[in-house]
Amino acid sequence: MKKAKIIGKFEDVFVSADDSPQARAVYDKSRFGEPNGKRFRYSFVEALYLMEKGLMEIMGPRGSLIDFDKFVRKAKKIEAKFWVKYYAYKDMRIRGYIVKTALKFGADFRVYDRGIKPGADHAKWVMYAVHEGENFSWQEFSAKNRVAHSTKKNLLIGIVDDEGEVTYYSIDWKRP
Repeated sequence: MKKAKIIGKFEDVFVSADDSPQARAVYDKSRFGEPNGKRFRYSFVEALYLMEKGLMEIMGPRGSLIDFDKFVRKAKKIEAKFWVKYYAYKDMRIRGYIVKTALKFGADFRVYDRGIKPGADHAKWVMYAVHEGENFSWQEFSAKNRVAHSTKKNLLIGIVDDEGEVTYYSIDWKRP
C-alpha cells in the first residue's frame, strides 16, 4: 500500500501544506515544518529534503506537480546559496539533529542537540553554511560569533565542498 504524502504548495519564500494527518505525523516525530494556524510552513531546504525522502509532493501555483529539478531551479532563484544550505541541512538531519531556519537570528539555521525538540529546549547552535571557496573577513566572523553569543548559542560553521561533503567547526566564547 502506498503511503500518503504531504501535499505542499510552492509559495513566494516557503512551501505550505494543510495540517493533514501526514503533515502532523512528520512534525510530531521529527519537527519538520512550523505549524501556522491550520497549515504548516516549510523552508525550501526542508521541503526538498522531504521530497527527496518521498514524504512530500509539491504543487505549483496552478496546481501542477513540481518535480525535483524544477523545485531546485525555483528555489535557487530565491535563495542564492540554496545548494550550500541544503547540503549542510541534509547532513545535519542525517546525523540525527533537528535543524530549523534562523532568519530572525541573522543565521542560516538553529541546530538542536540530538534528542531535543524545538519548544522542549533551546537550540544549542546557530549555524552558517558556507562554501569552501567563500571568504569572509574577521569582522564578518566576529559578527557571526556575536550573533551566537547574544542568543546564548554556540557558533557552528558548516563548510560545504564541491562534492557536497560538510565539515563543521564549532566556536564558543572563552573567558581568559
